Amino acid sequence: MREVDVAIIGAGPTGLFAAYYAGFRGLSVAVVDVLPEPGGQVTAMYPEKMIYDVAGFPSIKGRDLVANLVTQAETFGPEYLLGVRAEKLSYLDGKPVLSLANGDILHCGAIIVTAGLGSFTPRPLPAAENFVGGGIVFFVPHLADLAGQDVLIVGGGDSAFDWALALQPLARSITLVHRREKFRAHAATVDRVRDLPVRIVVNAEVTKLHGDGAVTGADIAVKGAEVETIPVDTVVAALGFTADLGPLTEWGVALDKRHILVDSTMATNLPRVFSAGDITEYPGKVRLIATGFGEAATAVNNAAVVINPAAHLFPGHSSDAG
Repeated sequence: MREVDVAIIGAGPTGLFAAYYAGFRGLSVAVVDVLPEPGGQVTAMYPEKMIYDVAGFPSIKGRDLVANLVTQAETFGPEYLLGVRAEKLSYLDGKPVLSLANGDILHCGAIIVTAGLGSFTPRPLPAAENFVGGGIVFFVPHLADLAGQDVLIVGGGDSAFDWALALQPLARSITLVHRREKFRAHAATVDRVRDLPVRIVVNAEVTKLHGDGAVTGADIAVKGAEVETIPVDTVVAALGFTADLGPLTEWGVALDKRHILVDSTMATNLPRVFSAGDITEYPGKVRLIATGFGEAATAVNNAAVVINPAAHLFPGHSSDAG
């Protein structure tokens, strides 16, 4: 069993900033994530997409934001335990004991859960259930892979429209199909896509995929109209994800559906266990990366006092340390 001041579960943007800030406070840090590299959902799902709601950056690619956060955290040398799941929580001498799936055991001064949505599984495209070929993706790690292609995007949320924005300059054609007339995506993003040469088909479904070994086309059924077949090289099924908190649900932490309930200090109902980022819930919660950064700092500062009651809640401004 190893000793660590703070174990951070989740290596997404919020977890990476928490790792930096805990180091800034002089705490030793271990970052645990089931994914094999830092960045969480940003790295796994949309590394090439532009992010517009991080302070100080008019826009920044997901992979660049993650790289900057890793560099920032590296100032204090956090330990990364990647590709391994946090399994069990117990207590020894009043402190959390975190057991990992690979057999590692961490005796922690505090735990901060920044696991985003937990583990996530993409919702399937019904038309693809009986299609045995390739060319169906749920996110696009490398935009250049779809250069010069006819791309079909299925969905009406932020991801669907973000992919349309990102891929339009590269693809030969973009068709976006949504089963309803109204979209869940941010209105400003929808307007931007409407101004581009992107075909948007509403009140429609993809009913069949064509191809032998790889997608070559798709049937689109619009309500009240004949089925249309269009050429397609790649289908981006942006239908969302189902989340699973996994072993966290067995810890006894108070939940609101799939979110962890916290108070104004980002503390959960369990001793020395805090949480920050998209996985948290409290009145007025807004799920933005920018919000997660502030919550991470709040969680770390309050954890620091729990770990060492002689510590100050507010450590001073980082500019004072230079």
